Amino acid sequence: MNLFAYGTLMCAEIMQQVAGCLPTQVPATLAEYRRCRLRGEEYPAIVGQRDAAVQAVVYLDVPEEAWPRLDRFEGEMYERCAVQLDGADGRKLEAEAYVIRPEFAHLLLPEEWSYAEFLRSGRQRFSADYAGFAALVTGQ
Repeated sequence: MNLFAYGTLMCAEIMQQVAGCLPTQVPATLAEYRRCRLRGEEYPAIVGQRDAAVQAVVYLDVPEEAWPRLDRFEGEMYERCAVQLDGADGRKLEAEAYVIRPEFAHLLLPEEWSYAEFLRSGRQRFSADYAGFAALVTGQ
């Protein structure tokens, strides 16, 4: 299975730490969704919205043993859903994406989450806040 990563997992170092592997990534777009900031967090969520699209990356052929780690990392706020992506080369790709569950929609902010801003000023705070996520994702 492929993974559509639109937030912190776009960062190869974070993906490697969380998933325990670093599959090949390529640019991709998810139509009819938008990427929002979350109140009080450095990471985003996606929510369905017509006339919107999220440009991010897809990790190809994520190994089966990585999915339980990814599920634990994403936690109860997100639901893993099958989505169809437009690859940068024009081909359609099937993938899994972590979509915010409706009961957490009240945490969405109207602003778009920015990967560039995350790398510039949020990544250090995220890494500090999630220093223990290696234990979380391995189930220890």
